[in-house]
Amino acid sequence: MKKAEVYQQGALAGVLEELDGGGWRFTYADGYAGQPVSLTMPVAQAVHEFDRFPPALEGLLPEGSQLEAMLRRYKLDRTDLFGQLMMAGQDLVGSITVKEVG
Repeated sequence: MKKAEVYQQGALAGVLEELDGGGWRFTYADGYAGQPVSLTMPVAQAVHEFDRFPPALEGLLPEGSQLEAMLRRYKLDRTDLFGQLMMAGQDLVGSITVKEVG
């Protein structure tokens, strides 16, 4: 099972995990009171489930020539959005960083 910690401005905001049935779940960390990871994922709702990879996190991934270079360099599949997020996770646009767990 794929799992990653998501940080907002250096503070652990929550955990992203792949579900056995094929979806994804993002759960805010207990006691987290900082900025939401995305406006579409408010902190007031502790658990967010998605049928596909969360669009808010997919939107942080590189595009164009940067994406092509990352796919070649790390031998990633174009459809492996989690793998792409792990490779780019420390250098994302904005205040979010992501680290793989396990």
